[in-house]
Amino acid sequence: MQDPLSQTFSALADPTRRAILARLREGEASVTELAEPFLSQMTLPGVTKHLKVLEKAGLVTKGRDAQWRPCRLNPEPLKDINEWMEAYRAHMEDSLDRLGEYLKTVTKPVTQNAPTTPSENHEP
Repeated sequence: MQDPLSQTFSALADPTRRAILARLREGEASVTELAEPFLSQMTLPGVTKHLKVLEKAGLVTKGRDAQWRPCRLNPEPLKDINEWMEAYRAHMEDSLDRLGEYLKTVTKPVTQNAPTTPSENHEP
């Protein structure tokens, strides 16, 4: 069994699953509604398999309303990814700050020479 973070990254690796999540950002939808944009490229069972991967990763939950089973986005796994990435972002920003400080010590400031006018040249 994969750890939750690996499952989330694996689920997000597929563009169809990312498109399903993008649709669910707008609000809940049925499996049929989610499948509609993909039916020219895959079957309804194919879309259902993608939904199962998203459910297993915890990114999608299915409810029950009589015969209708609305799918909803669950943002919690995305928050976990954001926290994981934040540590790397902080590390990269620190590294870039150190590089900036180092570059200040090894480069000379650029000085601009004022252009001279012919009267300043004192030609004989």
